[in-house]
Amino acid sequence: MIAKKTELSQHAREEIDRWIEKYPPDHKQSAVLAALREVQHENGGYLTTALIDAVADYLEMPRIAVYEVASFYSMLETRPCGRHSISVCTNISCMLRGADTIVHHIEKKLGIKTGESTADGRCYLKQEEECLAACCGAPMMMVDHVYYENLTPEMVDEILDGLE
Repeated sequence: MIAKKTELSQHAREEIDRWIEKYPPDHKQSAVLAALREVQHENGGYLTTALIDAVADYLEMPRIAVYEVASFYSMLETRPCGRHSISVCTNISCMLRGADTIVHHIEKKLGIKTGESTADGRCYLKQEEECLAACCGAPMMMVDHVYYENLTPEMVDEILDGLE
């Protein structure tokens, strides 16, 4: 059985081309991260094997090289997940200021563990993050690419309760 080749949308191709233009002509593979982010966004927040293959083909890269990028960066997901992505920094500054308490509070509030989505598909608690680069505001978390710093469990409740 021959698998149907997945095509990138016109919009995705235009966005990828915009990124390709930022690099020398013989370095279009430098746009791989932006390309994966774009197709992930269009696909409801995660990458499929077919989409990863399509990006590799479009950028004329070995597929394994694109899989390596897709599986390395924590902002890329390779399986379905909740609509709202929640990341809690657990690096040393955040850990010393209570990140573990924040992670446990979120797990209890949402009824999930890190790496899981809520049953209603509303929230996804990413695997613990090594660093989100906001050490002076520890403990902190990122929800849908928005930073929240100097967290308390009460602040977390307010943030999560405000998500649709």
